[in-house]
Amino acid sequence: MEKIVRPSSMERITNFGLANKFIDEQVDLIRKQVGDKKVLLALSGGVDSSVVAALLIKAIGKQLVCVHVNHGLMRKGESEQVIEVFGEALDANLVYVDATDRFLDLLKDVSDPEKKRKIIGNEFIKVFDEESAKLDGISFLAQGTIYPDILESDGVKAHHNVGGLPEDMEMSLVEPLALLYKDEVRVVGEALGLPHAMVYRQPFPGPGLGVRCLGAITRDRLHALREADAILREEFDNCGLSEKVWQYFIAVPDFKSVGVRDSKRYEGWPAIIRAVNTTDAMTATIEEIPYAVLHKITNRITAEVEGINRVLLDLTPKPVGTIEWE
Repeated sequence: MEKIVRPSSMERITNFGLANKFIDEQVDLIRKQVGDKKVLLALSGGVDSSVVAALLIKAIGKQLVCVHVNHGLMRKGESEQVIEVFGEALDANLVYVDATDRFLDLLKDVSDPEKKRKIIGNEFIKVFDEESAKLDGISFLAQGTIYPDILESDGVKAHHNVGGLPEDMEMSLVEPLALLYKDEVRVVGEALGLPHAMVYRQPFPGPGLGVRCLGAITRDRLHALREADAILREEFDNCGLSEKVWQYFIAVPDFKSVGVRDSKRYEGWPAIIRAVNTTDAMTATIEEIPYAVLHKITNRITAEVEGINRVLLDLTPKPVGTIEWE
């Protein structure tokens, strides 16, 4: 397969005028490539897949079939946002699969991070394949491949959108964002009318909260993690940090400590705040969060989230710590 190379003459997309020009060009190219055939897309709700979906809907409408698999490890409100934006506002041909029980049952008592990742990744492919088999006349597979994926796949790391497809795959690929950098994808997404919060969604690992619910995942601890993470994100939105910090999240480990609630002993998990800035994810620095914000987040999480009785702050840069805990 010939390697995709971005032309040196290609202007960086920094405004709506350039974005709309790109959109018009891609709509024309997509229509020529696809014709009257159907296209399948795994729609995670992430920036890249969401922008590809919106672009393909503009180009070919109901010929695009979006499959959103909720593995039960999404952040609070994310699957609901996918349904609201694509299923309702954009009237997409959307297949929604709630596979929560299927994934969590498989993950029961599995504590090794790599085993968890493999189970989640393999099961996702199985669910997606099962849903694909129910559909007739699919000739193309759309992917949210962007230019850094292609660059990084050349010796740095294997990417799920690059080189991981079977040799005998009968579907042809549609990758309209393959020459764009992430900042350009965001401008194109807003030009297509996607919500700002979706287009500027922070990076989120494929295994989702599965690698932030540390150790063996239990439903009660996963629920506590999801609620605590939602509070962190809400408070970062309120104080303006959400646009300033590259990635911020909660991790909840699999141990408890004693605390006090309603004048009684109360055992609970700690919620660990991680907030980092980076340009390439190879190194990362720690964001300095004002103490007033930290106090508010701590008060809310310990008061509102059942099962959590401490809030900790991770001050470790990368290196020596990785961005994710697992």
